[in-house]
Amino acid sequence: MSEWLVLTIAMASACAVVLTIAVLNNRRLADDDDPSETPDVIEYMTMMIGVVYAIVLGLAIAGVWEGRSAAQESVRLEAQALHEVSARAAVYPAEVRDRVRSDVDAYVAHVVDEEWRAMTEHGSLTAEGTRLLDKVRADVTEYRPRDDHEAQAYQPLVDHVAAADDARGARGQNAGATMPGVVWFGLITGALVTVGLIFTLQIRRTFRELLLAGLFSALIAFLLFLIWDFDAPFGRGISATAAPFLDLFPQVDSP
Repeated sequence: MSEWLVLTIAMASACAVVLTIAVLNNRRLADDDDPSETPDVIEYMTMMIGVVYAIVLGLAIAGVWEGRSAAQESVRLEAQALHEVSARAAVYPAEVRDRVRSDVDAYVAHVVDEEWRAMTEHGSLTAEGTRLLDKVRADVTEYRPRDDHEAQAYQPLVDHVAAADDARGARGQNAGATMPGVVWFGLITGALVTVGLIFTLQIRRTFRELLLAGLFSALIAFLLFLIWDFDAPFGRGISATAAPFLDLFPQVDSP
């Protein structure tokens, strides 16, 4: 069964139960019932809906911000691991060292120039990036150390390449949007309901009331925009950047 069908059935069932109870309870009222003695629940319900929606907005913002932070951390870890590979290769012969560093620089240049654009536009990594990182791995793993000093550097180099590959995988997983469609449905529906409830409070056309209503609606729109902007860690305005690569590999030009 589709999750949207389950959601529709659940919402319809909840509304049906509440409305049925309200209708049955209204039929049981006596003729001398005085509704003025019953507290008005409209303001209470409006307040509670606003509080619940504020909690949902807060959780959504926290979730997408955490995703953006995780994406930026994966970039930092990948850049640091590759920097360690390039630095620790100094113990190898000049030919091997230069080849490792050249391949690392080629991979970083591709990430900054091409792969970053692919993540922004398509939400995925590139096959060329995978090939270049595999070439770095082959440079490190296929070399046979000639003495104890090189042998001691071999395993850390292999570990750093593995760490870079793991961080790259995390970067790829964070490249696309993270917020499920059902959550967006709830956020947008909640915004419409919350703003719509303003009109149940007999709002008048005074400057003060119209100003407050406009500011409240603008605040809801801003928070939804903030969630949307953070939802794609690499694809929109306030996104993760390639700064760790550029800081550690200054020889690579920024796109």
